[in-house]
Formats: sequence, structure tokens, C-alpha cells
Amino acid sequence: MKFHYKKYHEGILRPVIPVEIIYKNRPPVPYEVLVDSGADSCIFDTQIGEILEINIKSGEERAVSGITGTVETYYVHPVTINVGGWSFKINAGFLPNISSLGYGVVGQNGFFDKFVIKFDLVKEEIELKRRT
Repeated sequence: MKFHYKKYHEGILRPVIPVEIIYKNRPPVPYEVLVDSGADSCIFDTQIGEILEINIKSGEERAVSGITGTVETYYVHPVTINVGGWSFKINAGFLPNISSLGYGVVGQNGFFDKFVIKFDLVKEEIELKRRT
């Protein structure tokens, strides 16, 4: 399946794709995620978890630091992610205050281990092929 890069400003393109996040029998929540080969795991904003009625702080506590080196705490919960009609279970982190980005992040564990991913900046496309 192919997705187009999302345009943010003149000259700013990012590999952001639409997904749905599902928890137990709750209705799916549509969300956009950055396909990030530098991310170790999948991390979503706590607001998404709250919409899904997840008790965020009951999850496994972990820490993450980004490019600035600031360490932040997030909480891991099992969820289902739907990408282009294909659903699979992952352990996703929920981190406060990333809603300002407007999207979550999918990384090596929970996404890149599920797909072979091709980035084509010139064509402004991301291609995902399911691993079998």
C-alpha cells in the first residue's frame, strides 16, 4: 500500500500516514503517525489513550529522550493499530504533550518489524509491504 508524504510548509514534507488505534472493544480512533526509522518504538499522545479510556499511568513506565536529550516518561499498553485495512497488535507508549506535533510516531518495534518500508522523497511516497 502507498501513502503520500504530508506537506506542512513550503519545502517541508514528512512521511505522516493515517492509522486507527483500537483498545479492547472501544471504537477506533483515527490518528496520524510519523513513520520514523530513528524511533525505537511506537508512541502516541496520552490524549489518544484517554479517548480510548486507557488508564495511562497503569502501564509499564519507560523513559525516552529525543533530539534535545530531554528525558520524558511514557506508559506502555497493548493496543491494536489498523494501517490501510490491516490490523495488528502492538505495545505502544503514551506520552504527554506530543499533541503539539499533531501526530504520533511509529518506529522499529511495532511497525518496522511488521512492514518492509520504502521511502521515496522525490515521488513523495511511502510504500508499505506486509511481512509474511
